[in-house]
Formats: sequence, structure tokens, C-alpha cells
Amino acid sequence: MTRFILKRLLETIFVLYLALTAVFVMVRLSGDPVLLMVPADATPEFIEQFRKEMGFDRPLIVQYAAYIGGAVRGDFGRSLRQQAGAISLVLERVPASLLLTAAAIFPAVCVALPIGILSARRRGGIIDRLGTILAVLGQSVPNFWLGLMLILCFSVMLRWVPTGGMGTWRHLILPAVTLAAYSLARITRLTRSSMIEVLQSDYIRTAKAKGLGEGKILLKHAFKNAAIPIITITGLQIGVIFGGAVITETIFSWPGLGRLVVQSISFRDYPTVQASIFVIAGMICLINLAVDILYAMVNPEIRLEKTIG
Repeated sequence: MTRFILKRLLETIFVLYLALTAVFVMVRLSGDPVLLMVPADATPEFIEQFRKEMGFDRPLIVQYAAYIGGAVRGDFGRSLRQQAGAISLVLERVPASLLLTAAAIFPAVCVALPIGILSARRRGGIIDRLGTILAVLGQSVPNFWLGLMLILCFSVMLRWVPTGGMGTWRHLILPAVTLAAYSLARITRLTRSSMIEVLQSDYIRTAKAKGLGEGKILLKHAFKNAAIPIITITGLQIGVIFGGAVITETIFSWPGLGRLVVQSISFRDYPTVQASIFVIAGMICLINLAVDILYAMVNPEIRLEKTIG
């Protein structure tokens, strides 16, 4: 197990290195970074002074080495917009994004599991049909459209909840529902298909022949074995929600990492953009690492296979 964890940690570090390198390259592919960051009416003297201050007057390989070294130390420079440490501004937004992620994934799992189990128990029934419609809609409707419709209905017309911001628990409802919709659909469909596959197994038929109750068969025997892929997809959805909340946070003015990225790109604040992407990539990698470890603990065969490999 220790060997497996160390291997995944090394893979995580490599992925973070690739993410940092990709950001470094993309910033420079878009043109001269200095000309993109300075005001349009900046004088040539100001441009050259700014170039020296930011280190863009040095050879590219030296810039890259300094950039990677700074990232290792957690130093991405100062925000051009707020004149504060870029990494500090990013870390201030992490709790808000984690809160929104938790508020989205928890109800999604709590609703998706019962629907998926009941749909598999009565295939073709009304719950199965409603669950299928819910899953298709959840995966088909874009988040931005759903968010706007929720604002129009529950904030503008009914005035039940605020349109955006972060103050009370009521501000959390609409963005959490918007983000939860897709994950709920994915987990529902996977739970249904996993349960159907397990319920057709020989040991389930044996349990029925022994006269075990349906509830005990579903929860103790069937769901226990169907839970392995469900755990995996749930963990992946946590990463998807955390890293993909850019549009939702912007629509609802939620002060999280996603909104900070959009604002930083709009103001051409590249130090903050780089720090934001690094933190988002790091969080997603850590979530995936935790999912892999949990997956290996739940399924000893996978643990043994990965350790030997």
C-alpha cells in the first residue's frame, strides 16, 4: 500500500509540473506577455521598466527556471490588480470553493443513490422512468442555462432566494443546485447500471433462494459490491465540480476560485491566473489521489494489481 501511495504521489507531482509548464507556454503563445499586461497607452519607457521588473527581459530558459522555482516555493509574484501576493489571494478563495463543492456533491449523492437503487430494483417502473428522464436532463442541460433559469424563477419571480453573492445559507442554494445537477445525473445512471449488473449475479440468486429479505439483499449484498465504481465516479465528480465551477461562480457572483480566474483573465493579471491554475490542479490531483487510495482499500484485488504493477 505504501508503494502504491508513493507511486501516485510521484504521478501527482508530475501532473502538476505539466500543468505549470502548460500555463507558462500558453501565456507566451498569446503574444508578448508584457504588452498584454500593460495599459494600451503605456509609454515605451514604462514598458521596458515593467519588462525588467517582471523578469521578461531574461532568456526564456531562465524565465522558465525562475517560474518553476517560484512555484515550488509558492511564489507566483504579486497580483497586478490588487498589488498583493498572488498565492495569498488564491488561497483566500479556496474555502468558498470547497464549501460550494461540498454543498453540491453531498445532496447529489444523497439523492442519486436511492434513485439508482430503486430504479435497478424495479426496472421499467415509474421510478426507473423518472430517474432516467432526470439523468438525461441533468447531463444534457448546460450549467449556465440552468443557473440563469433558476435565478429567473426562484430569485426574480418568486423572490425566495438571493440572486448571488455569499452571505447566508440561502445564497448557497442556487449555485449548489446548479452544480449538483450534472453529478446527480452521472451518479444516478452509474448506480442503476452497477446495481443491475450485481443483481444478475449468481450469489444474489443464491441469497434469494436462501430466503433473505429484499432489503438485506439490496443493501448488504448488492450495494456493497456495486459501490466500488460509485465511489470512483463520486470522487471524480468532486474534482469536476471544484475545477469546473468557473461559470457557475461567475453567474452567482460566488467569491470562489472560479470567479477569481475569470476576473484575473479579464484584467490580464497573469500572476494570479498562474497561481489559481496551480492550486486548482493541485486540489484536483489530491482528490484523485484520495479516490485511488480509497478505491484500493475497498477493492483488495485492485490494490494488489496496482502495487505489483
